[in-house]
Amino acid sequence: MKNIAFRLFLATVLLTGCNTDNPTSGGDTVQDTGSSTGFNYADVDFPDHFGVAATGGMGGPSALDMDNTPEDNPITNDGANLGRHLFYDTNLSANGTIACASCHKAEFGFSDDKVLSEGFEGGETGRHSMSLTNARFYAPGMFFWDQRAESLEDQVLMPFQDPVEMGMTLDTLVAAVEEQDFYPALFEKAFGDSEVSSDRISRALAQFVRSLVSFGSRYDDGRAQVSSAIVDFPNFTEQENLGKQIFMNTPMGPNGAGCAVCHQGETMSAVEANNNGLDANSDDDLGYGEVTELAGDMGTFKVPSLRNIAVRATFMHDGRFTSLREVIDHYGDTVQAHPNLGMPLNMHAPDLSEADRDALEVFLETLTDHDMLTDPKFASPFE
Repeated sequence: MKNIAFRLFLATVLLTGCNTDNPTSGGDTVQDTGSSTGFNYADVDFPDHFGVAATGGMGGPSALDMDNTPEDNPITNDGANLGRHLFYDTNLSANGTIACASCHKAEFGFSDDKVLSEGFEGGETGRHSMSLTNARFYAPGMFFWDQRAESLEDQVLMPFQDPVEMGMTLDTLVAAVEEQDFYPALFEKAFGDSEVSSDRISRALAQFVRSLVSFGSRYDDGRAQVSSAIVDFPNFTEQENLGKQIFMNTPMGPNGAGCAVCHQGETMSAVEANNNGLDANSDDDLGYGEVTELAGDMGTFKVPSLRNIAVRATFMHDGRFTSLREVIDHYGDTVQAHPNLGMPLNMHAPDLSEADRDALEVFLETLTDHDMLTDPKFASPFE
């Protein structure tokens, strides 16, 4: 009891004078600043299947082998906690209305339910907001749909500087952080002193984003009970197991759509940009090709993890599909012969019956991790 009382006293002392109105929470005051709140970000107990190289239709390295955490910026509890505050702080936009979390909402898999997200003055972003779920497990370490950011540390600073999204410069960003009296304690805990810099903001935000990992879905519950992802899961219905089989098998044989060729391994994401036949040409959006200027990259885009996909409508880089069924119907009916169309779509279109499509849809719904989406350590500290 003495330890509990002391912790409550210490938290009160740390919070004294640090409560600041924040528009993110509609005027509610800052909570739990100045401490790591007891949340564990650094020492995560991943399930065994995250360390197993995928076999069969799932193909690819293990999830843990895909980890892009750099040696010079490991996740720490205090660093990620600082990043959480930065992520939800609307004061870090030009007019105090937009935070990172405005376009990456927890209830939508840390994506946006809007086709295009709304910037600080009401302007629209150029592409649909990509989910941050399992961003840690993308070995190339490049971010955005067009992979223009060479690391997550680079990526997290770019929206602040975008003239539509948040309208800041790195200097005004640092100043905005320095103006708030609760940040010195957070920076000192994370980095050893209270100095604010764009590099430290970058590192803390990257730590928080990398902590947004998902492994608590019904899929994971089933995967933990079997030796391989390709066998039936005992906690799945017959339809869900059929959908899993269709997802993992190639379209060259029966009951196969080839989804796992691009959405590989336990995190169900690819290691390179690809084209999925949305359009016959890339006149409107060059994707990764705009970055590399290589013909083979024109119209290719980063392949996101499918974890929490069922709560992430709308879909694709331009948000053109409003439901999972529309996505599935695209692969069954409307794939376009783009010059850079990826495998296996460029070899064999999946032949999907209505029953197959129903099964595939219910399987994708098993990837929703409700515990992760409602975990308080990923929620706003300003409520």
